[in-house]
Amino acid sequence: MTAQPIADNLFTEDMSALIGARNRETGHIFFPLPLTPNDNIEPITLATRGTVWTYTVQRFPPKPPYIGPTDPEKFKPYVVAYVSLPGQTMVESRLTGIEPEDVKIGMAVEFTVILLDPDAPLEEQKLIHAFKPVQGD
Repeated sequence: MTAQPIADNLFTEDMSALIGARNRETGHIFFPLPLTPNDNIEPITLATRGTVWTYTVQRFPPKPPYIGPTDPEKFKPYVVAYVSLPGQTMVESRLTGIEPEDVKIGMAVEFTVILLDPDAPLEEQKLIHAFKPVQGD
């Protein structure tokens, strides 16, 4: 068994990008997809590169319904950012592949998929979206 996405309709089939939505009347783009089919939307593939608009560091396990690592002794702080996708929307996401002290507002990042809890048993593994620094920028 392999890790499964944490939610349906989150990624493209090949998991190379996030699926957002565009309102057919207004053109407004947002993420994630709405919960009801009556929102007059069409799914769209979101850009895979953007910039960090702002961020914070999650230094303690979140409260339930969070399903990642909750043991304070094993919990590893991580960066949560709003990533601006040019001409589309902003996405709240983890940043990966970078230490919190190295994150800069405006830095270029690109989409990736990571395990929510790499230490979880294989049958409980969930995939989440994240962004990582663009190499060479």
